[in-house]
Amino acid sequence: MISSVAELYQVHPQTLRLYERQGFLKPSRSDGNTRLYTDEDLRKLEIILTLTRELGVNLAGVEVILHMREKMEQMQVQVEEMFEFVRDQASSTLNNSLRNALVRAPAGKIVRVRQ
Repeated sequence: MISSVAELYQVHPQTLRLYERQGFLKPSRSDGNTRLYTDEDLRKLEIILTLTRELGVNLAGVEVILHMREKMEQMQVQVEEMFEFVRDQASSTLNNSLRNALVRAPAGKIVRVRQ
């Protein structure tokens, strides 16, 4: 709840509402319209408070940094998906070449023979 989070992080509830209006935080709402903060919301709040309190970043800078972090996380997922695709393709190619070999050998005991 907003009062608990405000007390825990020593910020005014209006500050949390401002962060929500800015789009930095998106707490869910209960049936009674009470803000409910998730662990992810709290991690993001900690980042925001570090940027503003310790590094002196203004809200425009916070917005840019949060956006860049989001883009970097998306790029990381894409890179991981690409590596998985390449790994699968390489494994498939290796398995096909072993199946078509004249002499089958376990994958761990492949020896290159020079001609």
